[in-house]
This record gives sequence, C-alpha cells and structure tokens, in this order.
Amino acid sequence: MEIFVRECGVCQRSKEDFDHPRGLLQSLPIPDASWTSISMDFIEGLPLSKKKDVILVTVNKLTKNAHFLALAHPFSTKDVAQLFLKNIFKLHGMPQSIVCDMDRFFMSTFWKELFAKLKTTMTPSTTYHPQTDGQTERVNKCLKAYLRCMTGEKPIE
Repeated sequence: MEIFVRECGVCQRSKEDFDHPRGLLQSLPIPDASWTSISMDFIEGLPLSKKKDVILVTVNKLTKNAHFLALAHPFSTKDVAQLFLKNIFKLHGMPQSIVCDMDRFFMSTFWKELFAKLKTTMTPSTTYHPQTDGQTERVNKCLKAYLRCMTGEKPIE
C-alpha cells in the first residue's frame, strides 16, 4: 500500500505541502474528557455535490475525532445551529468550550447568547493566524486532499 501511494500520480499531485517556518508554540489546554472541548470551522468554495458546497468541520480536541457536516449556500445561523444540535449535541452532549475562527456565524449575537446560556465558552482564534487552531486547519487540509483524490476533476453531482 505504501509503495502504491508513493508511486500514485494522483496521490502525489494532491498532497499538501506542510513545510513552513516554525514559530513558538503556545498550546491550548488539554481537555479532561472527550467532546468537552471542540473546534469548528467552515470549508467553503467547494464544487456543488448533491446541492451542497460547504462543509462544517467539528473536531474533538482530545481524541482528534471529527464530524464533517455538509451545508448548501446560502445558509443561516439557524441552519448551522440546527446542524450542530442534530449531529454534535445529540451524539456527544454540550461541550464546555469551543474554539472557532472569527467567522460571522460564530461571532453572531445568536451564537454568543446561546452558548452563554448553556455555559459553553466560545474562544475565537486570532485573526489571520490559523495556527491558533492548527488541529482543525490540519483536518481541513487532509479533508481537501482526500476530496481531490476521490473526485479528481469530476465532483459527484
């Protein structure tokens, strides 16, 4: 299998380059239990597949397990909240903390008030510094590489 991947042209062209200058690491605290601390991010600009073109990525900060939830543009804060409740809260309960980027959906009054009432801490990552939440950014890059390998030039309609 290893030889096949090394020699596969599609696999080699689809690989991301992960080499970049290293800085000082400042890790987030390690959670005490699974799904008590998560991170969330959107992957946008994808080709349409089954009328969906956005993926909401939710990553468990302790175990690195991830959920990939498909959305269609345009979507509202309510749509994202319903997707979160049906797929994350229903399976894992309410997390104690969420790390997310400065996306308008996560910074909206609705999300802030919802999570304040549920006693969940929202921690936005630093603007223009995706390494603040490097774990989710790495999952996003891997997912994009998998999608490129699986779909090639022709996404499933």
